[in-house]
Amino acid sequence: MQTSLHDLQTATKIRIEHAFQRYISDRGDSDLSSTALFKAVEYSLFNGGKRVRPLLISLVCEMLGAQEQDADTISLAIECIHAYSLVHDDLPAMDDDTLRRGKPTCHIKFDEATAILAGDALQTLAFEILSDAKLSEFANARRIMLVKELALASGLRGMCQGQSLDLQSTKKDISFESLKTLHTLKTGALLRASVRLAVLVCPNSNKDELATLSTFADNIGLAFQIQDDILDVVSDTETLGKPQGSDQDMEKNTFVSKLGLAGARKELAHHHHLALQALDRLPYNTDGLREFTDYMVTRTF
Repeated sequence: MQTSLHDLQTATKIRIEHAFQRYISDRGDSDLSSTALFKAVEYSLFNGGKRVRPLLISLVCEMLGAQEQDADTISLAIECIHAYSLVHDDLPAMDDDTLRRGKPTCHIKFDEATAILAGDALQTLAFEILSDAKLSEFANARRIMLVKELALASGLRGMCQGQSLDLQSTKKDISFESLKTLHTLKTGALLRASVRLAVLVCPNSNKDELATLSTFADNIGLAFQIQDDILDVVSDTETLGKPQGSDQDMEKNTFVSKLGLAGARKELAHHHHLALQALDRLPYNTDGLREFTDYMVTRTF
């Protein structure tokens, strides 16, 4: 019987937590658990979340026949980067948010200095994991490629650049193409990296499949952000787990502010179609990725 997307998502969340605890335990770092910094790191890494990126990694790895251990390692690294980005995004110097996933943000739960250090620690932990955690023989030979892929996605050419563009464009009018570029970097880069890291640990993958899945991920990244922008308008704080309407209050450029609600939904459908179209070119059973794609554009939080 095929595992449902919901069951796989639940199993993925559990595996990520186990992978983190196993990694800390294997290195004899159990004494860290009593420190304020460790508690802030753990709080930020496991403060809820949909685990969209590890789920995507699991689906690609399952489709291409990668080992579960490799999927868990790259998933944990990706989640460390994602968690660090959220901790820093929430800081007073950036979005100044007090709620994340319905709970106090890291700097509210602890303090601003601890939150900054927790983000720093999560970022470096991601690369420690990729360079040091257990991998299959095939994936182990590709460690430097994995590190490079994640570094490109998270730094000056990826997520950090997207966040910078977002901050610079707040309360300013930017073009639609500039908005797409911003979110291709800020939101899409880590989703693209998730797919590419998964392909890199799969012995049977090739360059054409990497390019096709990258196109798929690019469209999923934009669709994910468009749905976020729509939910910021039509949902509520309790459902979202963060203040509803915060983007509008901060005068951020969004797909809804640019296109209107109907136009944003049309753009969402467009990228949904392009993502599914990319999957049509793959010689595999893509049912899991198709269900994931549908989930990304219909989710309610």
